[in-house]
Amino acid sequence: MSDKVKAIQNTFFDATFNETELQYFSKDVMQKVFQFQQTSEKFTKTPLISLHQLAAHIGVEKVFIKDESKRFGLNAFKVMGGIYAIGKYMAQLLGKDISEVTFEQLRSKEVKEKIGEITFISATDGNHGRGVAWAARELGQKAIIYMPKGASNHRLQALKDEGAQAEITDVNYDETIRICHRLAEKNGYVLVQDTAWEGYDEIPLWIMQGYATIVQEIAEELTTTDEAPPTHVFVQAGVGSFAAGIVASLIQLYGTEKMKFFVVEPRLADCYYRSFANNGGNIEAVTGDMHSIMAGLCCGEPNVRAFRILKQYTNTFYSCEDEIAALGMRILGNPLEQDEQIVSGESGAVSLGLVYYMKKYATSLAEQIGLDEHARILIINSEGDTDPVHYRDVVWHGGNATM
Repeated sequence: MSDKVKAIQNTFFDATFNETELQYFSKDVMQKVFQFQQTSEKFTKTPLISLHQLAAHIGVEKVFIKDESKRFGLNAFKVMGGIYAIGKYMAQLLGKDISEVTFEQLRSKEVKEKIGEITFISATDGNHGRGVAWAARELGQKAIIYMPKGASNHRLQALKDEGAQAEITDVNYDETIRICHRLAEKNGYVLVQDTAWEGYDEIPLWIMQGYATIVQEIAEELTTTDEAPPTHVFVQAGVGSFAAGIVASLIQLYGTEKMKFFVVEPRLADCYYRSFANNGGNIEAVTGDMHSIMAGLCCGEPNVRAFRILKQYTNTFYSCEDEIAALGMRILGNPLEQDEQIVSGESGAVSLGLVYYMKKYATSLAEQIGLDEHARILIINSEGDTDPVHYRDVVWHGGNATM
């Protein structure tokens, strides 16, 4: 059954502190991000859940799940990037640092009179666009969101419910980004995308910085409960912005000496895995249709900044079949004994599915990375049941269960 997972160890790993890349995730930056996001009256911290029984069952010391399905009532982490990027953009128009403004100030009549009405545009598989739409509406601005071919109608409606103009295209995610880019240039819209390329890097960086709050909360919770830091951190990657933002922020707080990082992708959109397995550590894009249940990770072209960070600090890249994500969804939704139930969507559950799979069905992969009785695993549940119909198909009816 090892064909469900492909793994490639990263021969480019380098534990040296890279000031050039990591300066953008300093403790000072993290604090500014945290401070601004908390000025929203709807800000909520999300729980760090320890699954004691599951850890014992698979023979590791700890399994921590940071449950981002509880974030801002939006069922996913993505709003953390969009809210900071839009806030930062508006603050710059006012000639202010993000630390000098609040949510309330940015949506005030006075600010609207100064900067006018802005239209933010973005491509999304669902969660990122909803975060952009929510942040734009909350701050009194407009949003236009395009989704790739095959996107869920439920996720489309969720965008419209946030006040966005939204529609599904007939092309894949990366081509949908190009549509948004052209429309932004033609109409004076502001493109809010987590994919970076030459000439478009600032806003993607702000989005990555927005995810630092997740790490800040994890660190605070570990300190409060007197827990040691994790030894193994698994992060899902689409374009890689989330994964790199989390990795860079954790390195700023804990270093790399005792912590290993692992990147997890869907088989049909595994641009990071392919770049290291096939292309000597150079970016290899995935093209064509990407019909994975992990819709939020179906991105074929990496963020170039994220790629640099993950190339240096990732231990192993994993390419996973959809069954691995479905396995994770069922495990989290049906906990052992006193463990807490976690509702996790397809993209949110794949890392836990991978860990369980390696420990139970591909033990050589687990041994390669030291997943033993001393391993303290951190996984971030990046989304809840953002497509409830598909969630029930997997968890109730056994969808994508061939193991």
